[in-house]
Amino acid sequence: MYMKMKGLSFRGLTFMFMVAFLVWSSSLGGCHGRATGKHWSKNRVASATHSSKKGKAHSHGGGHNGNRRGGASKTKPPSTKPKQDVPPSLPPQKGGGGFKGGHSSMFNVLNFGARGDGVTDDTKAFQDTWKASCKVAASTFIVPSNYVFLLSPISFSGPYCQPDIIFQLDGTIIAPTDFKVWGKGLLQWLQFTKLIGLTIQGHGVIDGRGSVWWHVSPFHDPIDDESKLFIPLNSTVQEKPPFPERSELVGKVPSIKPTALRFYGSFNVTVTGIKIQNSPQCHLKFDNCIGVLVHNFSVSSPGDSLNTDGIHLQNSKDVLIHSTTLSCGDDCISIQTGCSNVYIHNINCGPGHGISIGSLGKDNTKACVSNITVRDVIMHNTMNGVRIKTWQGGLGFVQGVLFSNIQVSEVKIPIVIDQFYCDKAKCSNQTEAVALSGINYERIRGTYTVKPVHFACSDNLPCTDISLTAIELKPLQELYHLYGAFCWQTFGELRTPTVPPIDCLHIGKPSSNQIQYDFDSC
Repeated sequence: MYMKMKGLSFRGLTFMFMVAFLVWSSSLGGCHGRATGKHWSKNRVASATHSSKKGKAHSHGGGHNGNRRGGASKTKPPSTKPKQDVPPSLPPQKGGGGFKGGHSSMFNVLNFGARGDGVTDDTKAFQDTWKASCKVAASTFIVPSNYVFLLSPISFSGPYCQPDIIFQLDGTIIAPTDFKVWGKGLLQWLQFTKLIGLTIQGHGVIDGRGSVWWHVSPFHDPIDDESKLFIPLNSTVQEKPPFPERSELVGKVPSIKPTALRFYGSFNVTVTGIKIQNSPQCHLKFDNCIGVLVHNFSVSSPGDSLNTDGIHLQNSKDVLIHSTTLSCGDDCISIQTGCSNVYIHNINCGPGHGISIGSLGKDNTKACVSNITVRDVIMHNTMNGVRIKTWQGGLGFVQGVLFSNIQVSEVKIPIVIDQFYCDKAKCSNQTEAVALSGINYERIRGTYTVKPVHFACSDNLPCTDISLTAIELKPLQELYHLYGAFCWQTFGELRTPTVPPIDCLHIGKPSSNQIQYDFDSC
């Protein structure tokens, strides 16, 4: 009996020993699993930020906790409450405005050292902020309100940035007035290149402080060719009064003036809410972009600020611009070669030179522009209304254009086609020309101060399929001699009677012996 009980006791002890061993083994496996889990979490954050500064901070934190292997029994068990991936004991990284999905998606320039006092150069802080923001998809680059940031020329560039970055501009960015920072001259001040889904939004201001450029080198700038058509009523009127030159700056100003804000080689770009003012040259430029949206945007510069286009499009497609106010010293919107599928509506333009396609074909280059719609526009006190301008000797074509519902007030020439454009004293005559066809004008109404229509087309390549519908333009004599409508080598149709009568338009098509158009050349 004793031996039986003893056997049972031995088996019981063996069973208990096995259970204890299993429990001990499972506890070892559990610790290993927790360490591995923490390591995975760290790697996910690092991957999401593409080894950004924040990712490095996470890696450091994870390594510090992982080195506590010898004192694991003294470490408090993890809380059951959800925690952020960043240990609470670590300070937030620069630009961190809160953590989201294991990394900061908010990057404030103040947290990267920007002063925002309008005197200190904050370019380095903006570069560092962009470097961090660029690595996080759908991140927000914050330029806060109530600060003024002085920036030297800077490029916010891809192509390795994550998509859908938001540049939240609520403060003011100002350009330097010291010409030394521009060297011999730069084409742009603020540039965004090779980005996808970038949005610039907010209630902030970009101030180019361009008056110092306009006042020093006005006579070095090209003139607008249409100004030659304005004959003052008396000799006291000066169409282009000279600026007072500042002798201490003459010779120190670079010959190349910068555009305030330029986008290059980007896809699905949006600009909304902000204001650009007083640019040395163009205010907003899109070059080689596909998918552009501009709305609730404004430009403000004096009417005598030379060559300060509001919005400049070049080699860009699928463009929508609407609900925008543009006041400047050149074209409110200029559409250059390589543009197609452009839709512009609900624009207030003036002062300025109107909305223009061109100039195109300079120096015998090829220009290709198609499928352009401009409608629902109010123009006040502008040089031109809607205009197409090309150089002699150019190649290519402009076709498929609609100008509709344009209200003009005190506009010198509301409707212009000029295939003899020349922005210097003299240009040589050439036979080649950019072909113009399928240009439609409808519901253009209001007052003019020089002439209602100016159609000057090429002798060798006349304008064809020009249509006019519901044109009502009344003269308003102010400072210039008034003229009637002018047409040269312009063919098309009058779909309704016009005011005043535009009898100079050739009805139909040019004779068959005219030079053939090559619309496939582009």
